[in-house]
Amino acid sequence: MSDYTAKCIKDMEAGFGGGFVKARAELGVTAFGMQVIQLPPDYSDYPEHDHAESAQEEVFVALDGSGWIDIEGERVELDGDTLVRVGPQTRRKVYAGPQGLRMLAIGGAPGQPYKIVPSTELGAA
Repeated sequence: MSDYTAKCIKDMEAGFGGGFVKARAELGVTAFGMQVIQLPPDYSDYPEHDHAESAQEEVFVALDGSGWIDIEGERVELDGDTLVRVGPQTRRKVYAGPQGLRMLAIGGAPGQPYKIVPSTELGAA
């Protein structure tokens, strides 16, 4: 018996008006965090943040559209050809380009078991 899950992003539960797709929970992933973030064209209200408290590093991958991530004042393009890793202590803020941005955000804390954030669970507000 094979152990896998396949789902279309459009069929997954999302929060924040559809902008935060709960991909980790939908696929049953428990070893690391993973969400699909969908931002409308020219969106600039994605929160600036770091993960110093949880020690989580993140990788961002553009799936569709384009945008950029501001990493402590440095602009790094998110364009489908570039993978971006950001360490836990580093502040980051994502911006969508004129076509909007759909990106995959993957996270985990090195050397630590993944701790599921309750708001990323299915049915959570």
